Order: sequence, then C-alpha cells, then structure tokens
Amino acid sequence: WAYLPKFYLLQIRSMKRKAGGSPEPSSRKALKVDDYCNVEQNRDGQGQFIWPAPDIQMHAARSFIRECAAAQKKTLIVPDKDADGLSAGVIIHRTLTRLGLDQKHLDVHLVEKGSNIHEEGQRQLMLDMKPEFIIVLDQGSRGGPSVIDDAETKSLLIDHHLSDDFPEDAMVVSACHYPPVATTSLLTYEICKELDPDIASECGYLCAIGTHGDLGNTLKWLPPFPDMNETFKKHTKKVINDCVSFINAPRRTGTYDVITAWKALLEAKDPKEIMNNRRLGEARQEINLEVERQTHTPPKFSKDGKIAVLKINSKAQVHPVIATRWAGHLKSKALEIVMVANYGYLPGKVNFSCRIARCARGQDPPVNIIDSLKAIANLDTSDLVERLGENFARGHKEASGGIVNTAEFEELCLLMKVGEKPEKTEGDSPKKKSEKSPQKNTLQNYFKKN
Repeated sequence: WAYLPKFYLLQIRSMKRKAGGSPEPSSRKALKVDDYCNVEQNRDGQGQFIWPAPDIQMHAARSFIRECAAAQKKTLIVPDKDADGLSAGVIIHRTLTRLGLDQKHLDVHLVEKGSNIHEEGQRQLMLDMKPEFIIVLDQGSRGGPSVIDDAETKSLLIDHHLSDDFPEDAMVVSACHYPPVATTSLLTYEICKELDPDIASECGYLCAIGTHGDLGNTLKWLPPFPDMNETFKKHTKKVINDCVSFINAPRRTGTYDVITAWKALLEAKDPKEIMNNRRLGEARQEINLEVERQTHTPPKFSKDGKIAVLKINSKAQVHPVIATRWAGHLKSKALEIVMVANYGYLPGKVNFSCRIARCARGQDPPVNIIDSLKAIANLDTSDLVERLGENFARGHKEASGGIVNTAEFEELCLLMKVGEKPEKTEGDSPKKKSEKSPQKNTLQNYFKKN
C-alpha cells in the first residue's frame, strides 16, 4: 500500500466509506411521532380545560353509580371484550361493591362473537336478565332505541369511540371529542376514584392495563393523564404489558373465550395473578402462533397507493394485531392506511381492521380512517353505502374497521382499485442509465497495468 500513489489511496478510503466503514447520514430523517398527550385541549366557556369529558357528564355518572349502589337492585355490567373494556368493567364492579352493593345483585353480559349491543339478539339477552340498572362500557355507540326495551331500567354508557348518536334515554359519558382522548378504562377510573378513597390505589393497575391495551405500551403518562408513578412502582410496565396480551388472547381465539379473561381480571388482586392463569397462557400461545402464520401475507395496494390491503382467512381475531404490525413496517410516500381483511372469522362476512401507517402519522391534516372509508364507499353510484350497513367504518379515526358481507367488501376493493398499477404522470421518466466515467486513471486500470 505504501507504494500506491496518493490519488489511489484516497480512492480506496472513499470505497471503504461507501462500503460501510463509516456511516453516512441518512437521506431520510427518522419519523418523529408526537406523544399522545401532546395535543391542544378543548376549553369550556370559562376557559377551563375539558378532560376527560365534560364535568356535567362526569358528575351525572357518579350520581348514577351512587344511586345504583344504594338501590340494592339487579345491576348488569356490559363491558367490551378487550383489555380496555374488561378493565373498565372490573373498575365499576369494585367501585359498586366498595359503595355497598351486594355482589349477589351484580351480573355481567359479554356480547357474543361477531355481535354488538345494538343487535336485537343481544338486547333480548340483556332484557332476559331483568336488570334495574345497566352500565355499558367501551361498546361504541349509535342512535336507536334504548339499550333494552324496559322503560324502568336505567342505563349508563361510558365510552370513547367516535359517535354523536346514542341509544334513547341513556345517560352518556363520552371522551371522544376531548383530546387527548381517554380510553374507557381511564375514563371510568377518573369517574370512580372520586367515589371511594381506595379506588385509585386498588384500580390503578386496571387503568394501566386497559389504557396500554388501546394506546400501546410506549405511552407516556403525561398531563392531563393522571400521575401513575405509584402504580408503576408496584407493578412494572413489563408486567402490565404482558397482562394486556394475556387478557386480549381469549377473545381472539376461535372459541371466543372472553369469560375466562373477565373472571381472571375480576378475581385477581395483583396483575401477577393474571400471569399465572393457565388458560390465558394457552390462549396467548395459540394466538401468537396464528399471528405468525397469517402475518406473512403480502399486501396489495390501492391504485393511488394510499391503502395497503392484506387478505387473510382465520377463525381467530388476529386481523387487528396484523394490521398494527404491518402499519409499523410498511413505508411509502403515498401510504396512509393498512387494512387487514379476515374472510374466515364469520361465515359470509369479512371482518376488517384498519390502522394508520406509521409513515403517515403526523400528517397535516391528519389521516382520518373513518372519513377515508366513507369517502371510498361514496364513490359508488348505487346503494353500496346502505348495503354496507351500520357495522362499516366504526371505531376511531386512527383505528377503525367493520364487519360487512363478503360481496360488499369485494365491491369496496373494486372502488379502491386494489392491485391496479398507478398511472404514470407527465413528470415520470425512465431512469437514466449511469454514464461511464471518462477518467482513464482509475484504480482498476492501475492494477491491470501492473
């Protein structure tokens, strides 16, 4: 090397740098995603922040719960099937018993697979239980008749899903319009901790499980979210996050074993007890294997490149997990939404979940999945919107989905032009072939000559 001319030594060093000897600055900056709590909050007429929901709703809910406990009448808790809904349900259960409601008056209704509380079958099942009070948690909402057809039954809905329509005669506490939007378990925790001095310490880990279940395990608990330092001193975030996957696993299995998760959460006095539940562990392993089996499905893209669609066929509810996973990995300039469609969860139906692609977070204006789905459906000039029904584009702006007939979903894919190549624009041109360097005294020629 000492005998090589200085010019060639410089070329070698340059080649080493390009080969990875020293890192070059990335041409694309790493995506910075704002923290969930770092948003502008709404204010009331007096300039006070509104969080997690309007004070009038929060106070009314506390009065409802006190009345319910004092009445000593049949009370039905109707939580959603996931970690957020079930945790909220257990917080309500513990609060009512703390306030003196005899447990013999408490019962739970877990909505059947593929159904919701607004369907007639579920309304009848709840009516058959003859409750005096119903507390519905994290079920989403829509306009329509009362929760059950009994004018004497009093109903309370606690929720955070986007909706301005609710069942008739129901008392409602909704966080959906008050950022940073609280999960249902967090909203329930904020309501109930004012009713008994021990609720904050006893139910803090339930609030954490439910909130991490919906918002992810990297959430920073910044104001206006409550200070959870004491909770995380008692129970590590790893244990809390493991509990989330344990609690969510049974409802994702083909057997839809939600009751096991409810009982485990209700009976445990410490999150570590949840980790020792054998059935939850088996369900978690089953779901992990199914996710791994289904997650390698290659995506196809809408013609405009904004939506990636993955079609799977599974009896397990793994489509939301796979959507979340792919949303964190797929990248392109146009991509906004990842959609995973499951053709095997319910006969004749497609259950689909949508998540905002990580590369599209922080856009201005922000991606709104519900609006995007509705805009696609509205491209149809016939009656597709009506045929898609009430279970289309439900949930949150950032995490939506639906349950629709297979034929209607295929029509939706046609409107998205899934799999069609984008048309070339005027600015597009084929890449120029790299020109050969006119320089003769290259390193390669030097070695050939010598």
